[in-house]
Amino acid sequence: MAQSIAEQIAEVQELLKSREHASGDLVAALKKARRRLPRRIFNQGMVLAQAIPLMDHPKLRLTLDEPALRKAAREVTTHLKSIDLADRRKGRVLDVLSSMAFSLLVVFALLIVVLRWRGLI
Repeated sequence: MAQSIAEQIAEVQELLKSREHASGDLVAALKKARRRLPRRIFNQGMVLAQAIPLMDHPKLRLTLDEPALRKAAREVTTHLKSIDLADRRKGRVLDVLSSMAFSLLVVFALLIVVLRWRGLI
C-alpha cells in the first residue's frame, strides 16, 4: 500500500534523526545535516519541507505536485537508509589517528632538524 506524502515526510524526519542526529522539524533537521548531505538530497529535502505548510490547507493542497514530492521523498529516504553508521564512525577514528600520526612525524622531523642545526647529530 502506498504511503501518503505526510507519512513519507515523517519517515524522512525519523531517518534524519536516527542517521544524521539532526532533530527538530524538517527544515531545522536538514539545516543541521546540510554539510553531510549531498546538495541534491538537501534540495529534495527542502522541497518536502516547503510542501508541509501547504498540505494543511485544503485548497492549497491541490496545488502540490504529488509525483514530484513522492519522488523527492523516495530519493531522500533511499540516501538516508544507505548511510552506514559503522563505516562513518570508522572513518572518523581513522581521520583522528592519521592527523595524530602526521603531527608526530612533523614533530620528529623538526626535532631532527634542530638537533642537526645545533650539531648534536
